[in-house]
Amino acid sequence: MSTLGSDEAVGLVELRREVRRFLAEQRETGGFTPGVDTWLTRFDPAFSRLLAERGWIGMTIPEEYGGNGRSFLERFVVTEELVAAGAPVGYHWVADRQIAPTLLSVGTEEQKHAYLPRIARGDLCFAIGMSEPTSGSDLASVRTKGVRTDGGWLISGTKSWTSGGHLADAFFALARTEPLEVNHRHAGLSQFIVDLRAPGVHISPVISMSGSHHFNEVTLDEVFVPDSRVLGELGQGWQQVTSELAYERSGPERFLSAQVLLNGLLDTRSATPADPELGRLAARVVGLHLMSSQIAERLQTGERPDLAAAMVKHLGTLTEGDIVDHADARLPAADPLRALADIGVLQRPGFTIRGGTNEVLRGVIARGLGLR
Repeated sequence: MSTLGSDEAVGLVELRREVRRFLAEQRETGGFTPGVDTWLTRFDPAFSRLLAERGWIGMTIPEEYGGNGRSFLERFVVTEELVAAGAPVGYHWVADRQIAPTLLSVGTEEQKHAYLPRIARGDLCFAIGMSEPTSGSDLASVRTKGVRTDGGWLISGTKSWTSGGHLADAFFALARTEPLEVNHRHAGLSQFIVDLRAPGVHISPVISMSGSHHFNEVTLDEVFVPDSRVLGELGQGWQQVTSELAYERSGPERFLSAQVLLNGLLDTRSATPADPELGRLAARVVGLHLMSSQIAERLQTGERPDLAAAMVKHLGTLTEGDIVDHADARLPAADPLRALADIGVLQRPGFTIRGGTNEVLRGVIARGLGLR
């Protein structure tokens, strides 16, 4: 249940109106063309910097680190509107969503001052170095290794499905720094801030079946990472990664990736006989909005809503897929929305995979509810 005061609630409404006005102006002047799944696939550094100028990136970063010192709910309002509008926010998305809060939680003061101001300015692109060719949702089986050397670590391994890796300045890499113990698979993992321009980093494009390029395979060949770029505590990588996933799984991008398509369907169907399924889809989005906004409130208080985040991600990505399926089955080739539906069909398989497959999430939910 929301604990917002009346003044705060009014402020959020006005903020939402301000963002909508800005996005409408940008669409009208050709600032961007709405798309599906744009938080993952559309990178526009100039647009990101435009948002930063308005204080809409790094909103929850404290002012002492170059941020705006605003609430998670205010950030939620802005990010929800950006995703729902299909704006090209991929360049700053990962840095703002999970890199910044993780640095604030476990980063050193030097790391915070080095990265957070640039994130808030919209001129620092981060990627995620978790998944590997043989370790997708089973992160405990990662094979990337960190070996001690003078003044730091040598990191070797391969990270796959690295969205934006070809543009990113750095990523958080999960690596094994102690030998794998069969009965303690989550132990001995650590995180490192890896400069993706450093010697020994090789980035290869992974082209999607649509012909687009946002995925990459990143190979690390004894990449030197100084001790100053160890993230958090050595051996605590698993705990840190699972904390990050609450930010990754709970946001509006987990249920609004296809919202532009749903809005178009609702607009074009307004003058035709009722479509009950459209009503059901819209109701599901409203429910997910409430769930996700409540998680934002809990993040504001310092909680770790891992279970609720897993639920939002699971239910949200199913809803996104159903929106695409509904549009694909009903839109003729000549419909102006057809092109968006076609993109949605190609992106749809990834909805329920990234950030943890639905099979894995159902296990997380079951354990969280004490069912297994």
